[in-house]
Amino acid sequence: MAMGATILGCEGTTLSASEKAFFRAADPFGFIVFARNIDTPEQLRRLTASLREAVGRDAPVLVDQEGGRVQRLRAPYWREWLPPLEQMARVAPEKAGRAMEIRFRLIADELRAVGIDANCAPTADIAIEATHPFLKNRCYGNALQPVVTAASAAVRGLLAGGVLPVVKHMPGHGRGTADSHLHLPTVTEDAATLTATDFAAFRALNDLPMAMTAHIVYTAFDPDHPATQSRRMIELIRREIGFNGLLITDDLSMEALAGTLPERASASVKAGCDIALYCKAEMPDAEAVVAAAGALTPTGQGRAAKALSQRHAPRQIDIPALEAEFEALLNDGQGHG
Repeated sequence: MAMGATILGCEGTTLSASEKAFFRAADPFGFIVFARNIDTPEQLRRLTASLREAVGRDAPVLVDQEGGRVQRLRAPYWREWLPPLEQMARVAPEKAGRAMEIRFRLIADELRAVGIDANCAPTADIAIEATHPFLKNRCYGNALQPVVTAASAAVRGLLAGGVLPVVKHMPGHGRGTADSHLHLPTVTEDAATLTATDFAAFRALNDLPMAMTAHIVYTAFDPDHPATQSRRMIELIRREIGFNGLLITDDLSMEALAGTLPERASASVKAGCDIALYCKAEMPDAEAVVAAAGALTPTGQGRAAKALSQRHAPRQIDIPALEAEFEALLNDGQGHG
Protein backbone atom coordinates (compact mmCIF):
# COMPACT_ATOMS: atom_id res chain seq x y z
CA MET A 1 0.00 0.00 0.00
CA ALA A 2 1.29 3.47 -0.93
CA MET A 3 2.18 5.91 1.81
CA GLY A 4 -0.16 8.81 2.49
CA ALA A 5 0.06 11.99 0.39
CA THR A 6 0.59 14.11 3.50
CA ILE A 7 3.17 15.77 5.72
CA LEU A 8 1.90 16.16 9.28
CA GLY A 9 2.81 17.92 12.52
CA CYS A 10 2.61 16.72 16.11
CA GLU A 11 1.35 18.42 19.24
CA GLY A 12 4.20 18.68 21.71
CA THR A 13 7.75 17.70 22.63
CA THR A 14 6.94 13.98 22.85
CA LEU A 15 4.53 11.76 20.96
CA SER A 16 1.40 10.56 22.70
CA ALA A 17 0.22 6.99 22.30
CA SER A 18 -2.74 8.21 20.23
CA GLU A 19 -0.44 10.17 17.92
CA LYS A 20 1.79 7.14 17.41
CA ALA A 21 -1.22 5.00 16.52
CA PHE A 22 -2.58 7.66 14.16
CA PHE A 23 0.73 8.11 12.36
CA ARG A 24 1.14 4.35 12.01
CA ALA A 25 -2.26 4.12 10.33
CA ALA A 26 -1.96 7.30 8.26
CA ASP A 27 1.61 6.57 7.11
CA PRO A 28 2.37 10.14 5.98
CA PHE A 29 5.25 10.77 3.59
CA GLY A 30 6.92 12.81 6.32
CA PHE A 31 6.61 15.13 9.30
CA ILE A 32 7.23 18.79 10.12
CA VAL A 33 8.29 20.24 13.47
CA PHE A 34 7.69 23.68 14.95
CA ALA A 35 8.75 25.66 18.01
CA ARG A 36 6.04 23.89 20.01
CA ASN A 37 7.92 20.63 19.44
CA ILE A 38 11.37 21.90 20.40
CA ASP A 39 12.99 22.14 23.83
CA THR A 40 16.56 20.80 23.92
CA PRO A 41 18.75 19.03 21.35
CA GLU A 42 18.46 15.71 23.17
CA GLN A 43 14.66 16.00 23.41
CA LEU A 44 14.42 16.87 19.71
CA ARG A 45 16.58 13.90 18.74
CA ARG A 46 14.22 11.63 20.69
CA LEU A 47 11.17 13.18 19.06
CA THR A 48 12.44 12.83 15.49
CA ALA A 49 13.41 9.23 16.22
CA SER A 50 9.91 8.60 17.62
CA LEU A 51 8.27 10.04 14.50
CA ARG A 52 10.23 7.69 12.27
CA GLU A 53 9.59 4.77 14.59
CA ALA A 54 5.84 5.45 14.38
CA VAL A 55 5.84 4.82 10.60
CA GLY A 56 8.58 2.19 10.64
CA ARG A 57 10.85 3.85 8.07
CA ASP A 58 13.33 6.68 7.60
CA ALA A 59 10.65 9.27 6.84
CA PRO A 60 11.86 12.84 6.19
CA VAL A 61 11.43 15.32 9.03
CA LEU A 62 11.05 18.91 7.85
CA VAL A 63 11.41 22.27 9.56
CA ASP A 64 11.28 25.96 8.60
CA GLN A 65 14.83 27.04 9.42
CA GLU A 66 15.37 29.96 7.08
CA GLY A 67 17.21 32.01 9.69
CA GLY A 68 16.03 35.42 10.84
CA ARG A 69 12.37 35.75 11.73
CA VAL A 70 11.51 32.26 10.50
CA GLN A 71 13.62 29.78 12.40
CA ARG A 72 12.18 27.19 14.75
CA LEU A 73 15.49 26.16 16.38
CA ARG A 74 16.77 29.14 18.37
CA ALA A 75 19.27 30.21 21.01
CA PRO A 76 20.59 29.13 23.44
CA TYR A 77 21.09 25.75 21.75
CA TRP A 78 21.20 26.88 18.13
CA ARG A 79 22.68 29.79 16.19
CA GLU A 80 20.67 32.94 15.54
CA TRP A 81 20.81 34.36 12.01
CA LEU A 82 20.18 37.71 10.36
CA PRO A 83 17.11 37.90 8.13
CA PRO A 84 18.29 36.82 4.67
CA LEU A 85 17.68 40.22 3.05
CA GLU A 86 19.76 41.90 5.76
CA GLN A 87 22.58 39.41 5.27
CA MET A 88 22.53 40.04 1.52
CA ALA A 89 22.83 43.78 2.19
CA ARG A 90 25.77 43.26 4.56
CA VAL A 91 27.91 41.13 2.24
CA ALA A 92 29.73 42.35 -0.87
CA PRO A 93 27.67 41.29 -3.93
CA GLU A 94 30.38 39.06 -5.39
CA LYS A 95 30.60 37.14 -2.09
CA ALA A 96 26.88 36.92 -1.29
CA GLY A 97 26.60 33.40 -2.69
CA ARG A 98 29.49 32.10 -0.61
CA ALA A 99 28.01 33.63 2.55
CA MET A 100 24.63 32.02 1.86
CA GLU A 101 26.25 28.65 1.19
CA ILE A 102 28.11 28.78 4.53
CA ARG A 103 24.97 29.91 6.36
CA PHE A 104 23.01 26.91 5.13
CA ARG A 105 25.88 24.47 5.55
CA LEU A 106 26.00 25.43 9.24
CA ILE A 107 22.21 25.25 9.50
CA ALA A 108 22.31 21.78 7.92
CA ASP A 109 24.86 20.66 10.49
CA GLU A 110 22.56 21.75 13.32
CA LEU A 111 19.52 20.09 11.76
CA ARG A 112 21.14 16.74 11.03
CA ALA A 113 22.44 16.57 14.61
CA VAL A 114 18.83 16.45 15.87
CA GLY A 115 17.40 14.15 13.20
CA ILE A 116 15.96 16.78 10.84
CA ASP A 117 16.82 16.13 7.20
CA ALA A 118 14.69 18.54 5.15
CA ASN A 119 14.54 22.32 5.39
CA CYS A 120 11.78 24.49 3.92
CA ALA A 121 14.32 26.76 2.23
CA PRO A 122 15.57 28.49 0.15
CA THR A 123 13.07 31.25 -0.52
CA ALA A 124 13.35 32.07 -4.22
CA ASP A 125 10.66 34.75 -4.15
CA ILE A 126 11.82 38.10 -5.57
CA ALA A 127 11.04 41.05 -3.30
CA ILE A 128 9.51 44.23 -4.67
CA GLU A 129 8.71 47.48 -2.89
CA ALA A 130 5.17 46.30 -2.15
CA THR A 131 6.02 42.76 -0.94
CA HIS A 132 4.12 42.10 2.29
CA PRO A 133 6.31 42.44 5.41
CA PHE A 134 5.56 38.84 6.45
CA LEU A 135 7.76 37.78 3.52
CA LYS A 136 9.94 40.70 2.47
CA ASN A 137 13.04 40.33 4.66
CA ARG A 138 12.92 36.55 4.15
CA CYS A 139 13.71 37.11 0.47
CA TYR A 140 17.25 37.10 -0.94
CA GLY A 141 16.96 40.16 -3.16
CA ASN A 142 14.84 42.31 -5.43
CA ALA A 143 16.20 41.14 -8.79
CA LEU A 144 16.35 37.80 -10.55
CA GLN A 145 20.08 37.10 -10.66
CA PRO A 146 20.99 37.86 -7.02
CA VAL A 147 18.07 35.70 -5.86
CA VAL A 148 19.04 32.78 -8.08
CA THR A 149 22.72 33.03 -7.06
CA ALA A 150 21.91 33.09 -3.35
CA ALA A 151 19.22 30.40 -3.53
CA SER A 152 21.50 28.09 -5.52
CA ALA A 153 24.22 28.60 -2.91
CA ALA A 154 21.78 27.82 -0.10
CA VAL A 155 20.88 24.58 -1.88
CA ARG A 156 24.55 23.59 -2.13
CA GLY A 157 25.03 24.20 1.58
CA LEU A 158 21.99 22.17 2.57
CA LEU A 159 22.71 19.21 0.28
CA ALA A 160 26.37 19.08 1.35
CA GLY A 161 25.11 18.87 4.93
CA GLY A 162 22.76 15.97 4.19
CA VAL A 163 19.58 18.09 4.31
CA LEU A 164 17.05 18.21 1.47
CA PRO A 165 16.00 21.71 0.37
CA VAL A 166 12.33 22.57 -0.20
CA VAL A 167 12.34 25.67 -2.41
CA LYS A 168 9.44 28.05 -1.89
CA HIS A 169 6.98 29.54 -2.76
CA MET A 170 6.52 28.25 -6.32
CA PRO A 171 5.89 29.89 -8.77
CA GLY A 172 6.67 33.13 -6.86
CA HIS A 173 5.21 34.93 -3.82
CA GLY A 174 7.14 38.20 -4.03
CA ARG A 175 4.39 40.26 -5.65
CA GLY A 176 1.91 39.26 -2.97
CA THR A 177 0.83 42.30 -0.96
CA ALA A 178 -1.28 40.34 1.54
CA ASP A 179 -0.20 37.86 4.22
CA SER A 180 -1.34 34.48 2.92
CA HIS A 181 -1.58 33.21 6.50
CA LEU A 182 -4.59 35.53 6.84
CA HIS A 183 -5.81 36.53 3.37
CA LEU A 184 -5.62 35.39 -0.24
CA PRO A 185 -3.12 37.55 -2.18
CA THR A 186 -3.99 38.38 -5.79
CA VAL A 187 -1.28 39.22 -8.33
CA THR A 188 -2.46 41.11 -11.42
CA GLU A 189 0.89 41.41 -13.22
CA ASP A 190 0.84 40.37 -16.87
CA ALA A 191 1.99 36.93 -17.96
CA ALA A 192 5.10 38.11 -19.81
CA THR A 193 6.45 39.99 -16.79
CA LEU A 194 5.80 37.09 -14.42
CA THR A 195 7.45 34.64 -16.80
CA ALA A 196 10.55 36.82 -17.13
CA THR A 197 10.96 37.55 -13.41
CA ASP A 198 9.19 35.64 -10.61
CA PHE A 199 8.74 32.40 -12.55
CA ALA A 200 12.26 32.61 -14.02
CA ALA A 201 13.80 32.30 -10.54
CA PHE A 202 12.13 28.92 -10.09
CA ARG A 203 12.96 27.85 -13.63
CA ALA A 204 16.63 28.29 -12.69
CA LEU A 205 16.04 25.99 -9.70
CA ASN A 206 13.80 23.46 -11.42
CA ASP A 207 16.06 20.47 -10.72
CA LEU A 208 15.59 20.57 -6.95
CA PRO A 209 14.09 17.55 -5.15
CA MET A 210 11.14 19.32 -3.50
CA ALA A 211 9.19 22.57 -3.75
CA MET A 212 6.37 24.27 -1.87
CA THR A 213 3.50 26.05 -3.62
CA ALA A 214 2.23 29.61 -3.20
CA HIS A 215 -1.29 30.30 -1.98
CA ILE A 216 -1.62 33.15 -4.50
CA VAL A 217 -3.98 33.94 -7.38
CA TYR A 218 -2.26 34.99 -10.61
CA THR A 219 -5.06 36.59 -12.63
CA ALA A 220 -3.13 36.39 -15.91
CA PHE A 221 -3.31 32.60 -15.72
CA ASP A 222 -6.17 31.55 -13.43
CA PRO A 223 -8.28 34.29 -11.81
CA ASP A 224 -10.37 31.80 -9.86
CA HIS A 225 -7.92 29.61 -7.94
CA PRO A 226 -4.72 30.07 -5.91
CA ALA A 227 -1.72 28.30 -7.45
CA THR A 228 -1.88 25.51 -4.85
CA GLN A 229 -5.34 24.56 -6.11
CA SER A 230 -5.06 25.57 -9.77
CA ARG A 231 -4.62 22.87 -12.40
CA ARG A 232 -3.44 25.58 -14.82
CA MET A 233 -0.75 26.80 -12.40
CA ILE A 234 0.44 23.29 -11.55
CA GLU A 235 0.72 22.58 -15.28
CA LEU A 236 2.74 25.79 -15.61
CA ILE A 237 5.02 24.66 -12.77
CA ARG A 238 5.53 21.29 -14.42
CA ARG A 239 5.81 22.32 -18.07
CA GLU A 240 6.90 25.95 -18.31
CA ILE A 241 9.02 26.15 -15.16
CA GLY A 242 10.06 22.55 -15.74
CA PHE A 243 9.92 21.36 -12.15
CA ASN A 244 9.50 17.59 -11.91
CA GLY A 245 10.29 17.12 -8.23
CA LEU A 246 7.93 16.48 -5.33
CA LEU A 247 5.41 19.33 -5.09
CA ILE A 248 4.16 20.10 -1.57
CA THR A 249 1.37 22.52 -0.70
CA ASP A 250 2.06 25.39 1.64
CA ASP A 251 0.25 24.81 4.94
CA LEU A 252 -3.41 23.96 4.34
CA SER A 253 -4.45 25.71 7.55
CA MET A 254 -3.48 29.14 6.16
CA GLU A 255 -6.53 31.33 5.62
CA ALA A 256 -5.64 32.17 2.02
CA LEU A 257 -7.45 28.92 1.18
CA ALA A 258 -11.23 28.64 1.31
CA GLY A 259 -13.37 25.73 2.44
CA THR A 260 -12.91 23.06 5.07
CA LEU A 261 -9.53 21.44 5.59
CA PRO A 262 -10.51 18.24 3.77
CA GLU A 263 -11.86 20.35 0.90
CA ARG A 264 -8.57 22.25 0.78
CA ALA A 265 -6.57 19.02 0.74
CA SER A 266 -8.72 17.40 -1.92
CA ALA A 267 -8.65 20.47 -4.20
CA SER A 268 -4.86 20.73 -3.91
CA VAL A 269 -4.23 17.08 -4.75
CA LYS A 270 -6.76 17.13 -7.61
CA ALA A 271 -4.99 20.19 -9.06
CA GLY A 272 -1.74 18.25 -9.18
CA CYS A 273 0.11 18.77 -5.89
CA ASP A 274 1.79 15.57 -4.74
CA ILE A 275 1.64 16.22 -0.99
CA ALA A 276 -0.81 18.03 1.30
CA LEU A 277 0.97 19.79 4.18
CA TYR A 278 -1.01 20.15 7.40
CA CYS A 279 1.07 21.80 10.09
CA LYS A 280 -1.32 21.96 13.04
CA ALA A 281 -1.72 18.98 15.31
CA GLU A 282 -5.47 18.89 15.90
CA MET A 283 -6.27 15.21 15.56
CA PRO A 284 -9.79 15.31 14.04
CA ASP A 285 -8.63 17.79 11.39
CA ALA A 286 -5.47 15.79 10.70
CA GLU A 287 -7.57 12.64 10.23
CA ALA A 288 -9.85 14.49 7.81
CA VAL A 289 -6.88 15.83 5.81
CA VAL A 290 -5.33 12.36 5.60
CA ALA A 291 -8.60 10.88 4.33
CA ALA A 292 -9.09 13.65 1.76
CA ALA A 293 -5.50 13.63 0.46
CA GLY A 294 -5.45 9.87 0.03
CA ALA A 295 -2.35 7.92 -0.97
CA LEU A 296 0.55 9.12 -3.07
CA THR A 297 -0.08 8.46 -6.75
CA PRO A 298 2.38 6.20 -8.59
CA THR A 299 3.91 9.32 -10.15
CA GLY A 300 4.11 10.95 -6.73
CA GLN A 301 5.76 7.84 -5.31
CA GLY A 302 8.40 8.09 -8.00
CA ARG A 303 9.04 11.73 -7.25
CA ALA A 304 9.19 11.00 -3.52
CA ALA A 305 11.72 8.21 -4.02
CA LYS A 306 13.86 10.40 -6.28
CA ALA A 307 13.79 13.25 -3.75
CA LEU A 308 14.82 10.99 -0.87
CA SER A 309 17.61 9.48 -2.97
CA GLN A 310 19.34 12.88 -2.80
CA ARG A 311 19.51 12.67 1.01
CA HIS A 312 23.18 11.79 1.60
CA ALA A 313 25.44 11.56 4.62
CA PRO A 314 26.99 14.98 5.32
CA ARG A 315 30.46 15.78 4.09
CA GLN A 316 32.96 16.51 6.83
CA ILE A 317 33.61 20.20 7.48
CA ASP A 318 35.71 22.43 9.73
CA ILE A 319 32.99 24.27 11.67
CA PRO A 320 35.24 26.91 13.33
CA ALA A 321 36.87 27.72 9.98
CA LEU A 322 33.46 28.16 8.30
CA GLU A 323 32.19 30.32 11.15
CA ALA A 324 35.29 32.53 10.89
CA GLU A 325 34.91 32.82 7.12
CA PHE A 326 31.24 33.74 7.49
CA GLU A 327 31.99 36.47 10.04
CA ALA A 328 34.70 37.86 7.78
CA LEU A 329 32.28 38.00 4.85
CA LEU A 330 29.73 39.87 6.97
CA ASN A 331 32.30 42.32 8.31
CA ASP A 332 34.13 42.86 5.03
CA GLY A 333 30.92 43.75 3.31
CA GLN A 334 29.65 46.19 5.94
CA GLY A 335 28.72 49.49 4.48
CA HIS A 336 28.02 47.98 1.06
CA GLY A 337 25.18 49.74 -0.71
